[in-house]
Amino acid sequence: MQFGILSFGDLRQDGSGQRQHVRDQLREQLERIQLAEDVGLGFYGIGEHHLPEYAVSHPGSVLAAAAAVTDRITLSSAVTVLSTEDPVRLYQEFATIDQLTSGRAEIIAGRGSFTESFPLFGASLGDYDALYAEKLGLLLQIDRQNPVSWTGQHRAPLEDAFIWPRPFGDHLKVSLGTGGNAESSVRAGSLGLPIVYAIIGGEPERFAPLVNLYREVGAEAGHGDLEVTMSGIGLISDTSQQAKDTYFPYWRSTMEAGAKSRGWRIPGRGEYDEFTRGARSILAGSPSEIVDRLGPVVELTRPDRYGLQMDWSGVPHADVMRGIELLGTQVAPHFAEK
Repeated sequence: MQFGILSFGDLRQDGSGQRQHVRDQLREQLERIQLAEDVGLGFYGIGEHHLPEYAVSHPGSVLAAAAAVTDRITLSSAVTVLSTEDPVRLYQEFATIDQLTSGRAEIIAGRGSFTESFPLFGASLGDYDALYAEKLGLLLQIDRQNPVSWTGQHRAPLEDAFIWPRPFGDHLKVSLGTGGNAESSVRAGSLGLPIVYAIIGGEPERFAPLVNLYREVGAEAGHGDLEVTMSGIGLISDTSQQAKDTYFPYWRSTMEAGAKSRGWRIPGRGEYDEFTRGARSILAGSPSEIVDRLGPVVELTRPDRYGLQMDWSGVPHADVMRGIELLGTQVAPHFAEK
């Protein structure tokens, strides 16, 4: 089983509310990607947002920069908001990164947990599901054949159109990212696509029925080589208490932002302590604590990869770097043969 890192490029704020410079966060991202490769992690995924709290609106640009300073690690979006992308341009972009990296690029395509890209790129929220389904179909068709003839409702048709460049290998890896709805598991299974479960709250065991559904649908559709990526939020530190205390204010900041934009109730420290007790639903702890917590989850869901998101709301760079190091050197080796 591979381990990796997921990130949105969250910008830190100082005591006066001043946000970190985007340039500095992007430089930190490249340092983190290099370290992740150095300690043997298998993948690094960067998400797309169009909000002032995040440094990355175009993952491909950051991944192209990372291609120049890495040799082995898989570089992916996490996720690409496919509903507001042009599949032709997206394919060209990631095929280029795939060529730069000799086959290490991956698109994780999703609908996105935020919707700010819809008005920005002239898409209607009323077409939320239709846009995603249509554009996913076109993206996969581009990967299967060249030239492409295609007609849809939300983009100009293509007639014997050649899409260049092609990826390094026969196909570009396209995974489906989901926050946990059954429809996505069915879609990914029926298409035989790898699936990435974005778990940002709650115990990971609750995703086991969805993983089973994905595999059952995939098997019925004749797809034998399916890939599951599980994920979680948290922070790995040298001691359990250090991880929990360090992560809390940044997790709290994310909860406060969610309360403002989505009406979430803001949990207190007592609830947080329960979430992190034994790394139950927030993977904040020492390496041994994370190993103990992930053991039964891995046995239950049998994932091929596990991703950890450690920089919510701008956890300090030094803490994230140490977390990456511990994940690669002290956690991942325990699951190397699973």
